[in-house]
Amino acid sequence: MLCEKCNKKSATVHLTQIVNNKKTEMHLCEECANKSSFISHTKSFGFEPEFSFQSFLSDLIGSDYVFSDKSAASCPKCGTSQRDIAKGNLLGCAKCYDTFKEQLLPVIKRIHGTTQHVGKVPEERTAGKTKLVKKLRDLKSLLKDAVSKEEFERAAKIRDEIKALEKKLGVV
Repeated sequence: MLCEKCNKKSATVHLTQIVNNKKTEMHLCEECANKSSFISHTKSFGFEPEFSFQSFLSDLIGSDYVFSDKSAASCPKCGTSQRDIAKGNLLGCAKCYDTFKEQLLPVIKRIHGTTQHVGKVPEERTAGKTKLVKKLRDLKSLLKDAVSKEEFERAAKIRDEIKALEKKLGVV
């Protein structure tokens, strides 16, 4: 297939755009594609991406921010302020997560549905320890529930499981 622009070289860049269920295709050689700003902006199709991840985060964070006297607060390590984050800039360093924890937690919860990591963890990195720690936390919660409901036999079984798990983890 020849380039649709120069009709000389072989088309190696194939662009497809679907807007309002209308499909448009263009086949160009590498040289013509580079000349026509296809690679960076896809302007030949009359389309310029409007989605910006930073503006998306900024809208989420900014909607929760009420700039008060505290809004002048900034990270002691890197100097990033709440206003910087709300304007769409990313967090400056790891310390920012601690500094702005109060403002970030509601946003993180709204995006992910929780503030606890619930995704996968590579087994080889943790040797399954993360799963065991989570199971221990869950068992302790079940134990508390069983004791509050005065289900002492169930509580004793859960207690024994907790002790075995703690021994396995080396907590005891």
